[in-house]
Amino acid sequence: MTEVDEAVGDARAAQLRRQGGEVIPLQRRSRRGRGGLKTRVVTIAAVNAAILIVAALFGGIVMPLGMFGTLAVMLAMLAATVLILFAPATPVPTPERIAKAELKALPMQTARWLDAQRPALPAPAVPILNRIEQRLDTLGVQLSGLDDDAPAAFEIRRLVGEQLPAFVRDYQRVPPAMRATPRNGKTPDQQLAEGLSTIEREIGDMSEQLAQGDLDTLATRQRYLEIRYAGDEGAST
Repeated sequence: MTEVDEAVGDARAAQLRRQGGEVIPLQRRSRRGRGGLKTRVVTIAAVNAAILIVAALFGGIVMPLGMFGTLAVMLAMLAATVLILFAPATPVPTPERIAKAELKALPMQTARWLDAQRPALPAPAVPILNRIEQRLDTLGVQLSGLDDDAPAAFEIRRLVGEQLPAFVRDYQRVPPAMRATPRNGKTPDQQLAEGLSTIEREIGDMSEQLAQGDLDTLATRQRYLEIRYAGDEGAST
């Protein structure tokens, strides 16, 4: 499945949800750019394969490698393996850096930041985070052709780069002992889950409108999250 297929699929799924139809979830690729062990192993295999191909071409076209040439190839593969395996991981972007990111890089940076927050968030929020990350994957593909100065870009940057990290940080400021304590009828854990669900739906609507080319509608859409924040201030107190 290509990235374009996923973007179209998300738009169709959003339309089906609005019409009350059944939505069949898509099979997703694993997240890119986390710098995990699996990613490093794949990179090591690719680099070592490239070294072997170059060595074979050199030995078959220019001159035989011989014992010293073979030793040099082995040392090159070992050095590449060590460098990749022990290279420092890419630092997780901060909310301040996310807010200043280039528009097309914004969804991926927000997704990486969200992924780093998982251990500090309650279990019921994890499935919602998964859906948000899927939405951000699709949105990242769609934004590759959107100008950073377009009116729609302001709404996307505001929701993905500012409101989403701010909402999660507001929850994290609540002392852990108070997160399961009801306040105004809801616990901070419940408010977090409901707020993230709202954000997930908003990102889905944005993707649908982008897929339909309806940038004017996206730029003038109602600021629903502002109303939600006004009602959920208890999550940060």
